[in-house]
Amino acid sequence: MSAPNPKAFPLADAALTQQILDLTQQSSHYHQLKKGANEATKTLNRGISEFIIMAADTEPIEIILHLPLLCEDKNVPYVFVPSKVALGRACGVTRPVIAASITSNDASQLNSQIIAIKDKIERLLI
Repeated sequence: MSAPNPKAFPLADAALTQQILDLTQQSSHYHQLKKGANEATKTLNRGISEFIIMAADTEPIEIILHLPLLCEDKNVPYVFVPSKVALGRACGVTRPVIAASITSNDASQLNSQIIAIKDKIERLLI
């Protein structure tokens, strides 16, 4: 695995990465997950994204760097995880995934977990 790009900020630590990947996997079962940079962009534009996860080992990283700008614009937290392969696995696909969006659903059982992770991500951004 290559070293994470210094442009990948904020980068989740190992513990938070694990929590994010676990939540990503659960979100996938609840159909609250959109995979890929284009899908993530769409959820942001529609205002249904809870937070955005991006892979820090994306090459070239510039292909996802529009997402943090859009997130800041829409006031949506975002975070980088070290590995696109791990993110892909958490999304339930065999290929690497460079970006994903956890989407909102007020009736979801995942809400409390989503809020907890959002808080942790927001603390990283301060």
